[in-house]
Amino acid sequence: MGSLETGLALKRDHNLQRSSSSRSSSSSNSIGFSGQRSRSRFARAVLFKKMDYLQLICSVAVFFFFVFFFHIFFLPGSVIEDGNNGRDLFGRNVGADSEGFSFLKGLDFGEDLNFEPLKIIEKFRKEGGVGNESGVVRFGYRKPRIALVLADLWVDQHQILMATVATALLEIGYEIEVFALENGPAHAIWRNISVTVSTADNNKKFAVDWLDYDAVLVNSINAAGFLSRLMQDPFKHVPVVWTIHEQTLADRLRQYVSSGQSELIDMWRKYFSRATVVVFPNYILPIVYSMCDPGNYFVISGSPEEAWRADTQRALIKENLPPNVEYEPDDFVVAVLGSQLSYRGLWLEHAFVLKALYTLYKDFGHSSARLKIIITTGDSTSNYSSILETIALKFGYSKDTVKHVAINQNIDTVINRADLVVYGSFLEEHSFPGVNDKVNGYLFPKDDMRALIRILLQVVSNGKLSVSARNVASTGKHTAKNLMVSESVDGYASLLENILTLPSEVALPLAVKSIPNKLKTEWRWSLFEAISDTHSPSKDGVESIDKIEKLFNHTNGENSVSLISPNETFLYSIWEEQKNMDIAYMRKNREDAELKDRTDQPRGKWDGIYRSVRRSDRTLHERDEGELERAGQPLCIYEPYFGAGTWPFLHRTSLYRGIGLSTRGRRPGADGVDGPSHLPLLNNAYYRDVLGEYGAFFAIAYRSDRIHKNAWIGFQSWRATTHMGSLSKTAEKSLLDAVEARKHGDTLYFWARLDKDPRNPLKQDFWSFCNAINAGNCQSVFLETLKQMYGIKHNLTSLPVMPSSDGTWSVMHSWALPTKSFLEFVMFSRIFVDALDAQFHEDHQKTGLCSLGILKDNHCYSRLLELLVNVWAYHSARRMVYTDPETGFMQEQHGLKSRRGQMWIKWFQFSTLKAMDEDLAEESDTDRSYRRRLWPSTGEIVWQGTYEKERSRKNREEKKRQQSEAKRDRRNRWGSRQKPIGKYVKPVAEATKPILL
Repeated sequence: MGSLETGLALKRDHNLQRSSSSRSSSSSNSIGFSGQRSRSRFARAVLFKKMDYLQLICSVAVFFFFVFFFHIFFLPGSVIEDGNNGRDLFGRNVGADSEGFSFLKGLDFGEDLNFEPLKIIEKFRKEGGVGNESGVVRFGYRKPRIALVLADLWVDQHQILMATVATALLEIGYEIEVFALENGPAHAIWRNISVTVSTADNNKKFAVDWLDYDAVLVNSINAAGFLSRLMQDPFKHVPVVWTIHEQTLADRLRQYVSSGQSELIDMWRKYFSRATVVVFPNYILPIVYSMCDPGNYFVISGSPEEAWRADTQRALIKENLPPNVEYEPDDFVVAVLGSQLSYRGLWLEHAFVLKALYTLYKDFGHSSARLKIIITTGDSTSNYSSILETIALKFGYSKDTVKHVAINQNIDTVINRADLVVYGSFLEEHSFPGVNDKVNGYLFPKDDMRALIRILLQVVSNGKLSVSARNVASTGKHTAKNLMVSESVDGYASLLENILTLPSEVALPLAVKSIPNKLKTEWRWSLFEAISDTHSPSKDGVESIDKIEKLFNHTNGENSVSLISPNETFLYSIWEEQKNMDIAYMRKNREDAELKDRTDQPRGKWDGIYRSVRRSDRTLHERDEGELERAGQPLCIYEPYFGAGTWPFLHRTSLYRGIGLSTRGRRPGADGVDGPSHLPLLNNAYYRDVLGEYGAFFAIAYRSDRIHKNAWIGFQSWRATTHMGSLSKTAEKSLLDAVEARKHGDTLYFWARLDKDPRNPLKQDFWSFCNAINAGNCQSVFLETLKQMYGIKHNLTSLPVMPSSDGTWSVMHSWALPTKSFLEFVMFSRIFVDALDAQFHEDHQKTGLCSLGILKDNHCYSRLLELLVNVWAYHSARRMVYTDPETGFMQEQHGLKSRRGQMWIKWFQFSTLKAMDEDLAEESDTDRSYRRRLWPSTGEIVWQGTYEKERSRKNREEKKRQQSEAKRDRRNRWGSRQKPIGKYVKPVAEATKPILL
């Protein structure tokens, strides 16, 4: 298992088995006690009078145990009533009755159980939580936000637990919002404690921007469906605390093992791996879920479940008696509880308790009441009942006195009926409810049977509980109903303190010790007392497990991309890189083919022409109709997105077009832009993260005529939609009308404003807000970037003025510009980002540390770049007009007249930027050994020399073409004359003179 905090990884041999039961309740009007800890330390023994919550102390003890170190124990002998001494089977002087244990020789107390401490909390402390920061400037503009995810709002033990924890978290400075799939009576409870509640029907999907929250608390198996959404980008790194109360999934996992359904086990392992921490309320559940443990299990002891179940089941006691247990009204019932783990020492522990109870059994021979002993352990399929019967007969009990009830049966009714509850496990427990000896219970040394017998004789008199026992039980009633509240509240608060890394604009919560004691003494029962409808539907998680299983079977692994485990990251990155290369190659070929189609081509054969026509027709129908509609519009608004988690926030009308920052998270069936195929830099995960949505600007601007053909261009962050800041239909029409009519000229229209940003509730000015979201270093970094950008050698002491007295500013990348102005803005941005990257890249890529963020920050540049368009627009003398996203009402901000004397026009004018751009292009194009710079990767490399090179290349090609044409013309005009292959030679003349003989 390997991850139980402050405790220990369980190592077991083949004799250690898991129990398949759920936790048992404690009984009303009953008494309980347990043996001592190892090495003769006092363990817990609790004695109570019958009462409604008596079973709590006993059953909570069962589940909130943990072994620190286990040595060999020596079984004590019985009390010798006749004064004779003897030796037990281990050779100790205990009395003449020790031969009663001789039949158990060969057994031990389970010393093969070994627990090793694994401190998971130390891992988070090393990585740095909110309580481990040093030298971090905080501005406290907002409180840390927690999303509490519940399956429903019915009144049950989980609502009580979470309401108690939430009340304490609110007290120390957290802000909480509840999400639930199903409404219920508890809705009013959360509203009364000033918590916002969002609900939805089961058939409706939540569209939640989880990045708005600093952590998500998912409660119970029933809410596991939310985890699938938190597995998708960009929500994968939001801290998630998943609390599991139920054992239902563990039982289902064992079924998967027996049926060989390994793929379902792997699927659930991914769910467990997604959680930052998986919290259990006791130390049994981590053991039964050990097959899914990725190393993030954590135990926060405490739950009102036992008290809640005791209340709800009192009326059903008679109807739910176990089949093998029969009671008479005058029977005195003793329930013996212990660990739910099965190990070899279990028989000896029960033998020890039965031997001590035998003295009480003999006293009942003189009473009219009968003694009944019920031992709860194991399951109904084991033969433990016959074993206990044999041990009882050996000790002298009558046949029907000692009974065994399996834990997987309804043992709550057994404990509710019990007069006396004995917690008899000898395993040392890591966590145990508070018991004050002789105040609300009794403690006895586990190796002293005489002490146990003395307690039994003290609390039972004449077949009934004694007066002193009833007084002890009465005192313990409040304790039993409110066990371990402090441990639970402090546990959740401390866990959040160690796992959260809060942005610099967030105020730190108060320390855990600041939680008032009044919030840690009892569960918040009072909040639920006014609700009459407390009969919640029985939900043990089976329905939710079935839904997730059906979804997995339906997709048949199609959603495996979104559930990739960390171990598969390397292999997937190789596949993704190859896929990106293939896509880029195919896109380039397609673009080249389109350009080629514009030139004159020979017609070829009819078959080829038919195929070409069919292919063109098919391509036309495959294209989105929105692409055709956009051709006639003056404006196209692009929505940058990363991952499937953002799809619900994207628009599908022709006015909008998505641009995916990663090929892996492309939205299917949409006419979007694949950013990485247009700008290869986005294939680099490092720059995709640090630039954020800014990478979409560079991708669109790079050879923009291939993507964007509209006179105006706009962008809208998907996060603006989540904050109700996206354009309504009315606002869209208003914006289009203004653009078409050129109402404001060269203007920056924006509709997400700084003074309404949730990160800025105090409505701070521009630079103060920029500092707040960038760890206090926005101004210093901006100043240094300008110096490097413009090559300033002397000290630059002032920043561009950004007054807020006459208007507000744009946030969340939601604005529109003329396309020509947009390209000018990108020219400025490329130079700025290049200078910014030169400052941070080396150290940030090595360590992950960035002065613009808290601790390790993957999105180092993105928050500063979010505000950069304002600086450029203001100081380049662009008009800035705010468009109300609901009504479409337009209002100019920072009028040009009010800017006179404040604008740095020379720094931002086009001629200056163009010259700087050409200088960078020349350096990059002519000197390949030039130092590493980001600038060449963010767009085209264009300077005067580029044009000259291109002109020279075209001239060479043109001259070559002309020469070829000239040769062809000469051949056509004069024809072609073949040169002779050889020369004719005249033969020598034959001699004519006669031959003389």
